[in-house]
Amino acid sequence: MVFRIQPHVRLHEWVAEERGFFAQEGLDYEFDGGFASGSAPGVGAAAEPPLQVRSGAFEDMESGRSSDVSCACHWAVNAAATAQHGKMYGRAYSVCPSGIYVAADSALRAPTDLAGVEVAVGYHSGSHYSALQALEVFLPREQVELGFHGFPFDRTRLLLEGRVRAVNAWGASAYVLEQRGFRKLVDTTFVMGFLLHSQVDADDVERYFRALLRAQQEIDLEPHRYARHWAREVPADLLELVDVRRFGPGERIVPQPYTREMFDRTQGWMREWELLDVAGPVRYGAAVLH
Repeated sequence: MVFRIQPHVRLHEWVAEERGFFAQEGLDYEFDGGFASGSAPGVGAAAEPPLQVRSGAFEDMESGRSSDVSCACHWAVNAAATAQHGKMYGRAYSVCPSGIYVAADSALRAPTDLAGVEVAVGYHSGSHYSALQALEVFLPREQVELGFHGFPFDRTRLLLEGRVRAVNAWGASAYVLEQRGFRKLVDTTFVMGFLLHSQVDADDVERYFRALLRAQQEIDLEPHRYARHWAREVPADLLELVDVRRFGPGERIVPQPYTREMFDRTQGWMREWELLDVAGPVRYGAAVLH
């Protein structure tokens, strides 16, 4: 069986392919198109920001992904695994740099200035949850205002065009905004989790992660050698605006367990915010491959 991989706007899969790590681990694989780098129809040409898009990473996993392994924020993967839409990989996770960005000349200078100001995020996705996690330190909950505007690069375009005031951006989107002179108002770095198809071959999973961790070492040692692969993940219209050789390494794979305590704390936080109904009979032992 071919192992289907869904890249997630990062370098690791491309480095593993270039260096032959997947093949060396004996993995028969192919890449499946991801949703994270996609673009909602009409965003580039719309006169106004699109209407609130009430669909995101969780809904994508809920409807079923065609890949054997994919990635999303750990909140959404945790909830999806609990709802039996796949299994969460429990032997590694990644940490994704992100932040809330504003224009260089924006009057917004501190996180407290975001009181009542809409921050563009993706619904039930990392940018949604991480914005709440970061802003709850500075603002009462009733003053946190979010707008749900499509995919990551859609929101990047909206901020570049001045059609929203603030965006929570991660990975390549954040590097685009930084290179175009936008300011980070507050860091929102968060954990990413891996979702496995319910029928995935366990040996293939371990081959995949061994290759991914070898790629992580390569990125750690020579990040600028592999920065060119960002061009595979950035849409053509945005690629024209930047030099990907100036980008950073992006998210980092962490070979540490996603523990029962992490699993339960995450669900507790989601319940406090009333984000998703994650109550149910499936708990850590059944939801996580550990």
